[in-house]
Amino acid sequence: MKNRLPLLLLLFVLTLGLSAQDDAAYRIEVDIEGYNEAILTLGYYMMDKQYIVDTASRSPEGTYVFESDTAALEPGIYLVVLSPDNNYFEVLVSSDDDQEFTLHTSTADLANVTVEGDRQNELFYEYLTFIRQKQEESAPYRQTVSDSTAAPALAAQARERLLAIDQEVKAYQEALATSQPDAFVSSIIRFNQSPEPPAYAQETNQDERQRLQWRWLQEHYFDGLNLGDPRLVRTPFLFSRVDYFINSLQVRHPDTLAAAIDQVLNRLDPQSEAYRMLVVHYTNEAATSKLVGMDALYVHMVDRYYGNGKAYWADEEQVGKMVDNANRLEPLLIGKKAPDLHMTRRDGSPINLYDVDAKYTVLYFWRYDCPACKKSTPLMKEFFEKYGEMADVRIFSVCTKGADEIGNCWDYVDEQGTGDWIQVADPYQRFYKSYDIQSTPAIFLLDEDKTIVSKRIGADQLGEVMDGFLQQAAAAGK
Repeated sequence: MKNRLPLLLLLFVLTLGLSAQDDAAYRIEVDIEGYNEAILTLGYYMMDKQYIVDTASRSPEGTYVFESDTAALEPGIYLVVLSPDNNYFEVLVSSDDDQEFTLHTSTADLANVTVEGDRQNELFYEYLTFIRQKQEESAPYRQTVSDSTAAPALAAQARERLLAIDQEVKAYQEALATSQPDAFVSSIIRFNQSPEPPAYAQETNQDERQRLQWRWLQEHYFDGLNLGDPRLVRTPFLFSRVDYFINSLQVRHPDTLAAAIDQVLNRLDPQSEAYRMLVVHYTNEAATSKLVGMDALYVHMVDRYYGNGKAYWADEEQVGKMVDNANRLEPLLIGKKAPDLHMTRRDGSPINLYDVDAKYTVLYFWRYDCPACKKSTPLMKEFFEKYGEMADVRIFSVCTKGADEIGNCWDYVDEQGTGDWIQVADPYQRFYKSYDIQSTPAIFLLDEDKTIVSKRIGADQLGEVMDGFLQQAAAAGK
């Protein structure tokens, strides 16, 4: 089977794969039978993407040489990429002082690579050859198991043989990792082995058994692994392992995710490249998340890794903007008490947000000339008609216009028939800062203590969110 790289990722030539050293260099000669294109490309993995680091032109002898006299390649798994289809095969770079070797392969079978001058790659290709042989050996048995028309006895024999092959692979991996503990391929093997939790056979309840296994995986997922191995930064394995732990083994709650990210980063040297890449990745992921409440994770990442000077790679101006942004978000996180609002009713009488006596308060910021608000308001009306009396909900409706346009707000209220909401405005528009209003509509759901329980949701989501809270209250007997 041919490997292919996404073309888009190969349009960017980056220099992250090089480290300048006085006496460092690399020279990788590649001979590919049946390949006659003008250039050959060398790429590498970084997190969940691939990037180009070098290109080589075809020599008169038909070989390609990637080389530098002044810079070594950073350790990792590199990709020799063929034009024009981006088929590729992988090669290891394991250290700064072992980067001169020769590779031989053929376009007819790129997976069949021989190497001269590098024991690390010899071990790597021996391992890949063994794995490929076992995959080919197991193919007919896998086909039999997947065939619903196969005789039961034949299917049972196939499963038994697959189990035996699996045990052979595990034995080979264990022997290689034990005999060559410092080899790059041994680290690759370890990072690709899935930890197997205890069966907990004594637990008769299946749900509880699965919960115990899940907890075991959370506690032991990184057992025997060296997350600080610098060779792993430029492989797909470190990131996939870490990301599975964070985004698949954890409850999707900002506090839980923050604890998981901290746990991973505490295993790394703060000056390492892996530390930097993971901090940047999970900060950006939190900043762009569409999940309600994930701004709390962003605030955590900024406070813990940027605001205290740990992010040595970020410039001062960038950090300042991030800290300012986190400081704006922090008072409005889910679980925080909403800032009080000192507003004015239509008749000019004052009213505060905290004056509202209700089980739930929907804080609704809107403008009469906002197209999205014109779509949201009818949905809000439907929500209020269903939940207003039934769930003791009030809508604290804030027109965001200033003093010279407030009159138009009341005209819109009459037009929409929302006079039974608590309609308010503030000529001084002080709420823009206290609630970080960047656009309208903006919706916050508050409980009876005016604690923020949900926010930045659409009017069409309010009913679903409210049903969830009502179900929780019923389960708790409230």
